[in-house]
Amino acid sequence: MGKVRVAGFSLSVDGFGAGPEQSLEHPLGLGGPDLHKWFYPTRTFRSMIGQEGGTDDPFAHRAMEGFGAFIIGRNMFGPIRGAWPDEAWRGWWGDNPPYHAPTFVLTHHARAPLVMAGGTTFHFVTAGIEQALALARAAAGDLDIKIGGGVETIRHYLLAGVVDEIHLALAPVVLGRGEALLAGIDLPRLGYRVTEVVPTALATHLVLAR
Repeated sequence: MGKVRVAGFSLSVDGFGAGPEQSLEHPLGLGGPDLHKWFYPTRTFRSMIGQEGGTDDPFAHRAMEGFGAFIIGRNMFGPIRGAWPDEAWRGWWGDNPPYHAPTFVLTHHARAPLVMAGGTTFHFVTAGIEQALALARAAAGDLDIKIGGGVETIRHYLLAGVVDEIHLALAPVVLGRGEALLAGIDLPRLGYRVTEVVPTALATHLVLAR
């Protein structure tokens, strides 16, 4: 059985994983895109959006490779709130999302599985984080499971004590407001210790493991 990992999650210096006022026009919130400047130039990101070239960044590669399943929150899938008005919204990523594996979306509102190009199928899970994790484990086999975000989804899984490893990319950005990832979470009590620190020009990469 593989690990449950948070990988490549960008965080501001003041602890926010997304900016305020998220919307269709600002899916990462105001100032949120600045958190990911370390990721945008990489070969990994550019291939995700159908472009060639880019820098070779081992942390970017680790953030997307080796996963047999993904778990994301409803907000990560799209801006629609409440009951699905229809099935027109198919995610932010076009016909070929970057996951290429079964992806479980936490929601309170049922929806039929959504099969996309490239091996991604979105499964909409209404029975909570434990059910989503059980389904992801079954789908992933010996590969890892990525808790992909957003902030509240990661917080739920951290507090449940099921995340084996956390990779945070600490961006040299101050947001002031937004969604705080670690507020009120006692990482040492949960068993986490810093195992890797790699500073770069655009982010300081921190890996914590139990």
